[in-house]
Amino acid sequence: MLNCQKEKFNIPDEVSYINVAYMSPNLKSVEAAGIEGILKKTQPWKVTRDDFFTPVENLKKSFAQLINCIEPQRIALIPSVSYGIANVTKNIKAKSNNNIVLADEGFPSNFYSWKRLADETGATIKVIAPPKDISSKGLVWNQNIIEAIDEHTVAVSVGNVHWADGTLFDLKKIRAKATEHDALLVIDGTQSIGAFPFDVKDIQPDVLICAAYKWLLGSYSFGVAYFGEKLDNGNPIEENWINRLDSHQFENLVNYQPEYKPFANRYNVGEQSNFIGVPMLQTSLNQILEWGVENIQDYCEQLTYDPMQELLDMGCKMEEESFRTCHLFGVRLSPRMEMKKLKENLQANKVIVSQRGNAIRIAPHLYNTPEDFEKLVACFKQSFSHKTFV
Repeated sequence: MLNCQKEKFNIPDEVSYINVAYMSPNLKSVEAAGIEGILKKTQPWKVTRDDFFTPVENLKKSFAQLINCIEPQRIALIPSVSYGIANVTKNIKAKSNNNIVLADEGFPSNFYSWKRLADETGATIKVIAPPKDISSKGLVWNQNIIEAIDEHTVAVSVGNVHWADGTLFDLKKIRAKATEHDALLVIDGTQSIGAFPFDVKDIQPDVLICAAYKWLLGSYSFGVAYFGEKLDNGNPIEENWINRLDSHQFENLVNYQPEYKPFANRYNVGEQSNFIGVPMLQTSLNQILEWGVENIQDYCEQLTYDPMQELLDMGCKMEEESFRTCHLFGVRLSPRMEMKKLKENLQANKVIVSQRGNAIRIAPHLYNTPEDFEKLVACFKQSFSHKTFV
């Protein structure tokens, strides 16, 4: 198992940052790559033609390796999840009798483009709410999503884990039902890829979209996406020169090219060569691949198991183990605890997590230590409305 990797990050000892689901801290190596990228433009005559293409191709190969994709050209560079989703919805021919299946309280970037598609076509959005009973939430929620997919469904769009509380969705079963009705499966992998194992061959998504600034440990305003064969001949939401065949021939750019590069290249964002974001993400992916995603998940499991048992013993609630991951999960307070008091305790002790809905979202990484979780548990203990807990 991996040891703590805190020395690779710039995190003060007094700060317990358990909140990668909000934004990851930079690795020291990623920070250095970003600074080098900034400085590169100080002397633009040193930016070569190759700098526009080779780093992008290498980055696609690394992300493809991370998700076990044998075709790196199915990877596109994007600025955001909403950009990727917009490219998907632009290529869906929906009618008024069609429906789109979404999980309730999903991240807004995985909603608004679907809402526009529904408004423009008359299609219906089926927003599947979680059950009120937390003890069987994951099981029932997954069953309800699967049952909602029918012969009129054109797309199912969910995260691998729910962004607010970490509920794990059974993508293989959802994929099977979507395939039965020839519906697209679109996955927002922002809160899982890089910390939870994912295999494109196993899940067979039509689209996988990831912002880079969370579990991929990259920069903000940057991301990656996988587009399957159903999108091979689609229309992108923007037209830019570098996505066309032979775009590396700068001297011929005056001769407009009607053909795109193959596979997902048509969905690359303009200025995909991003001389800051590309090297930063390349550096972080190199480190993640060296660590191994399974090892990251195992470290989080070892780190959180005992502290989470303590919280359960206090009367807190969380998803059952088979429907949650170890890198992101939500804790709902005991009825005897006060959220206001807990938040004051967390702030006073510099324990940084997020509140999403009525859950405290906990999102550790390799830089976290047992001491971080001792502080976290102590904050919960001190949050009872009456001093009856010993």
